[in-house]
Amino acid sequence: MSKLNQFSLMIDALAELAEEEQAHHTPPAPGLPNLRSVLANASPLPPEAVFLGLAEDGLPVLLNLYDPIPGPILISGDQASGKTTLLQAIATATEHTHSPSDVQYSVITQYPKEWDDIHSKQNNAGIYSTQDPTTQDLLYSLVTWAHNNKGDQQSVLLLIDDLEALTKLNQQAEQSLRWLLLRGPSRRVWPIVTINAGRARHINLWLEFFRTRLFGRIFDSTESNLLTGGSNKNLNDLTAGSQFVMREGSNWLSFWIPSLDQ
Repeated sequence: MSKLNQFSLMIDALAELAEEEQAHHTPPAPGLPNLRSVLANASPLPPEAVFLGLAEDGLPVLLNLYDPIPGPILISGDQASGKTTLLQAIATATEHTHSPSDVQYSVITQYPKEWDDIHSKQNNAGIYSTQDPTTQDLLYSLVTWAHNNKGDQQSVLLLIDDLEALTKLNQQAEQSLRWLLLRGPSRRVWPIVTINAGRARHINLWLEFFRTRLFGRIFDSTESNLLTGGSNKNLNDLTAGSQFVMREGSNWLSFWIPSLDQ
């Protein structure tokens, strides 16, 4: 049996297990393949591809860094839905698949300690605290870099864990962030941003920047309708901590975060 088929069968079994355990109101205990094995099976990935997750058919879900059409990426979900884990999986996958000369990433978070495991990784251009004044400098420097990048240089992932916290910085930081959300992907700066679903209504105007949205488990239907644009998609049955969905035209693609265990 091929590794692809093994992964696909594993995902099917995980989905069935999640359904059973949710029916009994107990936390799921998924046995997902680890990220290293998933990437090894999928290699070689295209040089422009960044790994986002593992689809239910065992194939990788990828972001094309050379195509700005998707725009910045919004990851939304309830607390403990896996938003930070998904960001960390993207960063870790980048370490395995790209050299620093091709792709680097910077992280802005309220909890830098959560990122200690990747602090010294080669593609990591810095872990910044939301409250630190240097975060404003980072945003401004990325705008400057993007202005000078005509598309033939490296790509930068800007991983922002909690958009709401970042919108509370000063006016210059807000202007830089708005520019990066509007223009960044066309200059190979890719904001990938999380938002707690329960707080989304407080920054409703910022949601308009995001055409591409990844959804984790959201219990409240009013919150999920706001974030999905009134699609009435049920996001309550997703496995918290490891399962996400995204819209592909009129369809929905479900995918999983592989285990980050080495």
